[in-house]
Amino acid sequence: MESSVRSSEFVALGQPGSERYAGLETFPNPGVSHVEMTSDEVTAVCPVTGQPDLYVAAIEYWPGERCIESKSLKLYLSSFRNEGVFCEALAVKIRDDVAEALDLQPEKVRVTLEQKARGGITITATS
Repeated sequence: MESSVRSSEFVALGQPGSERYAGLETFPNPGVSHVEMTSDEVTAVCPVTGQPDLYVAAIEYWPGERCIESKSLKLYLSSFRNEGVFCEALAVKIRDDVAEALDLQPEKVRVTLEQKARGGITITATS
């Protein structure tokens, strides 16, 4: 099967300097009706204490014409490493950014962030 997408169409995939790119790139939907992407490498900073918060992110969407390219998603998620943000607000931000990149209504995207335990408390936020 021949792909209709060339790597030269992407900034984040296989290009020099791509590790500094934090945009969400898309490609034409090849015919899937549901996509789920999971990463356990999401880090942000507590806006009150400045302590790192580690997350497992599950991003589900019901695509229309476009799908998210995975390396751009990885780089996008790593861009929060130095951001001060609460878990709940980060779940909403990711949902809204994915919906915008895919030109979908927010209800076609579900983001679940599970904050790894710190201080004996685990938080799970779904938007």
